[in-house]
This record gives sequence, structure tokens and C-alpha cells, in this order.
Amino acid sequence: MSQSRRIAIVAGIFVVLQIVLALAAPLVAPYDPLAQDIVARMRGPSLAHWLGTDHLGRDILSRILYGYRTALIACGIAVGLALLIGGSLGLLAAFYRGWWDRIIMRAMDILFAFPVMLLAIGIIAMLGPRTESAAIAIAVVYVPIFARLIRGPAMVLVEKAGLKKGQKVFIQAGSGGVGTLAIQLAKHLGATVATTTGPTNVALVKRLGADVAIDYKTQDFEDVLRDYDVVLNSQDGKTLEKSLRVLRRGGKLITISGPPDPEFGKQIGAPGFVKLVMRLLSAGVRRRARSRGVDFSFLFMKANGSQLREITRLIEAGAIRPVMDRVFPFDATNEALAYVEAGRAKGKVVVKLK
Repeated sequence: MSQSRRIAIVAGIFVVLQIVLALAAPLVAPYDPLAQDIVARMRGPSLAHWLGTDHLGRDILSRILYGYRTALIACGIAVGLALLIGGSLGLLAAFYRGWWDRIIMRAMDILFAFPVMLLAIGIIAMLGPRTESAAIAIAVVYVPIFARLIRGPAMVLVEKAGLKKGQKVFIQAGSGGVGTLAIQLAKHLGATVATTTGPTNVALVKRLGADVAIDYKTQDFEDVLRDYDVVLNSQDGKTLEKSLRVLRRGGKLITISGPPDPEFGKQIGAPGFVKLVMRLLSAGVRRRARSRGVDFSFLFMKANGSQLREITRLIEAGAIRPVMDRVFPFDATNEALAYVEAGRAKGKVVVKLK
């Protein structure tokens, strides 16, 4: 077992222990966290008070356990609400046509435009200074994040690929930000899903719904996969070339990492010179795709698009579970980029502006 794996296990055990202690605070806390004992005020750690007492004689350990419990429950409510509301809105935007997408995404843009602290303070001021108000405020802040997280992969699989039940789809980098959601959406649509991932993330992509999990460090997906209907490419040019060879005739190769094709130039209304550059950049891969009877296209995540299905209850049914790895403060943007570049991320890495 590698050192990083051992550290991850130890850290996981520590986190689980903290959560258990927090939820079981009424059973394990030695004292009432609000009980005052002026005689015992400001005492140091002892057998009676493991972490000592505060200026009112209250047991510090009990207050930490109860405080952590309150914070954990509030965060759970906040994330649950954000996932439910944001996820549902993201799916509505992705699977309904026309004005649904425009209205929902413009509303998310408005929420993004508000300073986070100002928005949260305003919500708490309206609802009153309670724990529930703080949870709702946090949920509102994260709603647009979840909405965009879910909408992007939905657009790829439904708008561009036209994925149908019974088809086979190969989604690269299954433990990445796009892959974690794309796997779940493809599985919900009834497809057989194959993906690539590192050895430490095989269990994760299996839980998300992958039928075939290929360890890219020991296996070449070109040797494993045959006659797939759709490939979602998010890697380099070499991987793009190999992806052509795992598709059946009539299959679709969709890339979100380039090169852009002429159709994309038309969609964005690019000048003639830019369209020519796009045509030249993608000429080789388009030619090889045609020779194999494969449809090649480039997809750039955009603000609106057409959708083929109406799915509005995936979040409530538990069909979709966004995976968020880490949240970095804005001052640590360079660290966030380095973390992503190192290929260690499992799901989305978020940079929080405020």
C-alpha cells in the first residue's frame, strides 16, 4: 500500500470518528454544554474536565462536541438543499428546450454576480439570526454551483451525443469533474458505461455506475473496448486518435478538449480567418473519422442549448450525486490549479471568490 493511500485511510478514519462523536454528542458529552459552574471557571484540563472549563465554568469538551454537531447538521441541510434545488434547476436547463435554459442560467448568473457575504447576510437578516437561516443562506450561495455542475455533462450526453438506452458509451477520466457526472447521467439514460481512472478511484467510478473501469496505469483502453457508440474525449491528441479505434461505424466521437471543428466556428459566428484555422486544426482527425465512418464533433460548454429529454427528478431519486473534491479560497487559486494539474482531483475543484 502506498504512503498516500495510508495517509488517506488514516485521515478518513479521523474524519469518520469526528462525525460519529458529533452526532452522538448527547450520549458522549460528559456535561450539559450550557450548564454553568462559576466555582469551576477557567480551570485547566483534568480528569473531571478533559479540556478544562471556560470563563463561566462550562465544560469545553462538551461545548465542542455540541457545537460540532450543530455545525455538521447545518452544513448537511445546506448542501442537501443546494444539491436538490441546484441539481433540479441544472437538469431542467439541460433537458428542456428554449427559454427554460435561458431563464434558469440567467438567474444563476445573477446569483453569481452577488458578493457571497452580502447575499448571505441579506438572507439571514430577512429570516432571522438562527442556525436554519445560516443553512439556507449557504444553500442559496451554492445553488448556482450545483446547477452548472450538473448541466454541463447533461448537455454533452443528451444534446450532442443523443445517447439512448442500450448504447455503449466510453467516458474518459471518470473520476474527474465532468466524468463523475457524465457517468451517472449516462447510466440513468440506460447506457453501458466504460471509463478510465487511476487504481485508487476504481471503487468510486463503480459506485457512480461505471460498468467497465479501466486502470489507465496498467491497461490500454484500446485493447479492452470495441464497437462503442459514443466516446466523450477529455484528454490529449494521442488519446483522441485511439478513441477513434474503439468506435463502431456510425459512432460518435465528441471532444471537449479540442481541436475545434468548422461547425463550432459557425455556431459562435467566428470570422472567416478563425474558421479557416479551426478547419485546418481539425482536418486530420476529421479525415480519419470519416474513413472509419465515425462522426467527429467538438463541444464547447455554452450558456444555452437544445435538449432531447425531460428529466426533472434525478436528484430526488438519487440518480445523480455530484462529486466535489476540494474548495480553495481565491487567494489559493495557484494551489488549486496545481492540484488539478497533478491529476489528483476526484470530481470538481472549486475556487471560492469570497
